Amino acid sequence: MTGPLVPFREVVLKVHSRCDLACDHCYIYEHADQSWRTRPKSISDEAISWTARRLAEHASEHALDSMSVILHGGEPLLAGPARLRRVCEELTSALDGTAELDLRIHTNGVQLSPRYLDLFAEFDVKVGISLDGDRAANDRHRLFADGRTSHPLVLRAVELLRQDRYRHLDLGLLCTIDIRNDPVAVFDALAELEPPRVDFLLPHATWDEPPLRPDGSPTAYADWLLAVFDRWTEQGQKLPVRLFSSVVSTLSGGPSLTESLGLAPTDLVVIETDGQMEQVDSLKSAYEGAAATGFDVFSHSFDDVAAHPGVRARQLGLAGVSEECRACPVVRSCGGGLYTHRYRSSNGFDNPSVYCTDLAALVRAVEERAAAFMGSPAVTEPAELVTAGQDLNRTLLAALHTRLGPRGHALWDEVWGLAAEAESTEQGACALDEVLGHPYARTWLLAAQKAPDDRDHADLAAGRLAASVAAAAIRARLELTVPVRFDNGRLFLPTLGEVRIGDPEEQGRALVRAAGEGFLVRKEGSAGATSVTDTTTDGPGWAPLRRVGSGGGPRFVLDDLDPYRACFDAPVASRLTPRQAEAWGVRLDAAWELLRERVPGQAAEAARAMVVLTPLAAGPTRAGEHGYGALGLGVDGGDEELALALLRGFRRTKLRALVGVTDLFAADGEWEHRTPWNQESVPFSQLLGETYERVGTELFRPEGLESVRKALRAIESAPELTIDGTRVLAGLQKELADCAHGTSEEGSRRILSGHQEVVAGYGGG
Repeated sequence: MTGPLVPFREVVLKVHSRCDLACDHCYIYEHADQSWRTRPKSISDEAISWTARRLAEHASEHALDSMSVILHGGEPLLAGPARLRRVCEELTSALDGTAELDLRIHTNGVQLSPRYLDLFAEFDVKVGISLDGDRAANDRHRLFADGRTSHPLVLRAVELLRQDRYRHLDLGLLCTIDIRNDPVAVFDALAELEPPRVDFLLPHATWDEPPLRPDGSPTAYADWLLAVFDRWTEQGQKLPVRLFSSVVSTLSGGPSLTESLGLAPTDLVVIETDGQMEQVDSLKSAYEGAAATGFDVFSHSFDDVAAHPGVRARQLGLAGVSEECRACPVVRSCGGGLYTHRYRSSNGFDNPSVYCTDLAALVRAVEERAAAFMGSPAVTEPAELVTAGQDLNRTLLAALHTRLGPRGHALWDEVWGLAAEAESTEQGACALDEVLGHPYARTWLLAAQKAPDDRDHADLAAGRLAASVAAAAIRARLELTVPVRFDNGRLFLPTLGEVRIGDPEEQGRALVRAAGEGFLVRKEGSAGATSVTDTTTDGPGWAPLRRVGSGGGPRFVLDDLDPYRACFDAPVASRLTPRQAEAWGVRLDAAWELLRERVPGQAAEAARAMVVLTPLAAGPTRAGEHGYGALGLGVDGGDEELALALLRGFRRTKLRALVGVTDLFAADGEWEHRTPWNQESVPFSQLLGETYERVGTELFRPEGLESVRKALRAIESAPELTIDGTRVLAGLQKELADCAHGTSEEGSRRILSGHQEVVAGYGGG
């Protein structure tokens, strides 16, 4: 086993090894490992002290900010209040000043009383209770040894926890599934108790001792859980259900929320009443001694256990599952299932879960259901993608203010106040949205995030915010005087243009104020002012952003002025002369006509999406680190080459924008995929990016459609896809299926009209 040790953050401490119930599905007493018979009933003072010492030692050595300890059994309440107090005191004292202690207890609830809960309130011990549903479901397994029901006593315990003075201790309910119980009745009974959360557990089973399947269905457990899922959804998903939340999280690109699913490494160790340190408790279902490590708290550290081969095997992530699982599309969500459930005596744990078919069916069905309420609208609605990009810019700006605001940066503080004043009016808020929604606003916001503590970067960020607020004030005709930095005698106003107010080497501050259809700008300390009467046309000292393209095609903002346009990993061209700009517009019209002829649907969408073009000094089209809607475009090449460059650039920028606002894939690089066009082994992100681009270009100039179809099939079976990634894939498949139909002329005109509205907001003449 290679790689660094994964420190333990969760400790299960067995404080009592016996139980007051005789549950016939209990893995401790009813399954393969019977080591409980030889262990002391209650944990000793010495074992408690050494456990506390090992906890503090481990937290200190690994600089852990917190550790969780779950008091467990048997039934931990049988240890009694005095013994539990001793445990709480020793653990709390040992970790004081080293790490935060998260204390929990898991109980069947039968013994729970105010006496215990007052103790738990004193040490902030959270309480989880096992309950398998209504009385009929609970009595199927959770009975006393003489056959009496435990259900009324458990309900009493739940009601105790619901009292105001104890409600903050309530962890929720844990339910072990029995598919003979009515799933809806079970869920309703649990939901009626209004717990803070519920978790459903598959009953422990192995390939040697497979789970109960009365009707022989290979997906009986998935079907049961999906009935619960549908009921949960019907009721508005108000009650958190950890199993479902975990599946949805992994499908959306997030982490697993439970040990029984996902590929996260285990970080749990069990300490028995005799001080023995063992692996996860469920292993007792596999065979006698399966959880044993040979270590104890008296002579060994937690690091000794962390290095044990059995523990390491559960810390390997994808490498730790069977070959069959590694090739499975749902492995990122199911993680091969609980490690215990993979056991077969003939080959150990190198198997899929005994619940494999259930887990696959569950993940796929949850994915299908969750897409209806979890998917980002930005995936299917271009306007929503623009809005999501604007929201992201606002989020980045707020994060920057959180860093710079408390630092007393004078210009930032002054301009932030002016921005708030601008937003107090409807026209000011709209204008500020337009300026902050410009693609190159993302460039400076991202640059500022990288070094917000550096004074020079802070000055640049404050200067750009000031210019943005000034531009918004001019657009909205607000009576605001905005201080703006200028360098080299030039002041750039985003979405508008550049004003020259001094010598080429001069820098300082200027005051900008809207005036009529233009604005006034004067250097601080100077009596004279430069007047720009029309922001859309050239004037003395004023160079506006221009538009290019005509003749029925889209018109683009030609941004060859913005200092933050240099974000394409390629040199940008200097400002084009009027003749160069006009010639470029003619070439764009010709290229666009080719796009409208061959791929009318893509041309229409691209017309709406791409509103800003920046000329590159040389080289191919680039998609840089900016917001949605900008494209760096080489100025050379023929009409068809330019059309392809526009198409490639549009698809690259759209995919980049999608990745910026939602997760299309997760665990990138864990698997490698071979591209059909050159048989190169690449990570998923590259396969998706190249395929996304080729779907568009192959429809424009068909040369390798079969390779594209192969790539789409590879993406469809890839484990990395998220819910939104699957929706993007469906869109690509639909593009190929609809390629013969294109987009109607009316649709093209409608989208083109929307494009012109957006362009009207960026730049002039």
